[in-house]
Amino acid sequence: MKREIRITKKSARRGEDGHKVVSVRMKDDTVRRLDDLSLRTNRSRNELINLLLEAALEDVLVEEDGAE
Repeated sequence: MKREIRITKKSARRGEDGHKVVSVRMKDDTVRRLDDLSLRTNRSRNELINLLLEAALEDVLVEEDGAE
């Protein structure tokens, strides 16, 4: 079953501190999809990336390769 990540639309506001800046290379299609989601939710690309990564990190499972 496909899991949904729900993101609500919010009103505009500016900046929050306490974050680190990182650079990430992404496929053009991924950026386009983020930009589309940004327009629909009134959230910045940066905020969406953080929300989506946090949700994905909650579901990550590291499998051992069996080597000892």
